[in-house]
Amino acid sequence: MALFSPSSNSLFTTFLVLVLLSVVGGTLGLWLYVRTPYNTGEAEEVVQPVMFDHRHHVADDGIDCRYCHYTVDTSPFAGVPPTSVCMNCHAQIWSASVQLAPVRNAYFTDQPLVWRRVNAVPDFVFFNHSIHVSRGVGCVTCHGRVDHMPAVYKAQPLTMQWCLECHRNPIPYLRPQDHITDMSWNPSDQIAIGATIFKERKINPPTNCTGCHR
Repeated sequence: MALFSPSSNSLFTTFLVLVLLSVVGGTLGLWLYVRTPYNTGEAEEVVQPVMFDHRHHVADDGIDCRYCHYTVDTSPFAGVPPTSVCMNCHAQIWSASVQLAPVRNAYFTDQPLVWRRVNAVPDFVFFNHSIHVSRGVGCVTCHGRVDHMPAVYKAQPLTMQWCLECHRNPIPYLRPQDHITDMSWNPSDQIAIGATIFKERKINPPTNCTGCHR
């Protein structure tokens, strides 16, 4: 008497196909998921300890990004402004505002505000802000139109694929230094301008692993 029925081969084959499809489908599903805004956190407003409206400070008051993030063109880190920078203005403007009480308290007690990080790359990724700024990559390229954001959110995925697309062809993203922080700069001859900057500054972004993983 046969141990297995004649249909066993078909059942076993079907089982193997289902397992294979599950493995391939699961892997593909995870590969796609990590690239979606659900995982990268794009367009999710981050609640901060103090309500800071970039629309007002950037668009209305015309404050340059580098006034607050003053290490962005000299350091690997853009940094967040200490409360002393905030108080340069707010010791005179809205100095009694209830909303700004945490700023005043942090300043007078010499305790920094704990801001929540919006844009970040993993610890195993080396990223230098000053290199990108000095080469002509504008703030809006990575951070989006912060002058339109009541609360700043992540505008780009900042995935390896996204970064490599720029490193392989940076010309569309390069701009003169006097437009680095200009949110609305949109020249009709961007490719020509970018190509000139690319050549003049001898830009050669790394695309090998050690360029970012050191």
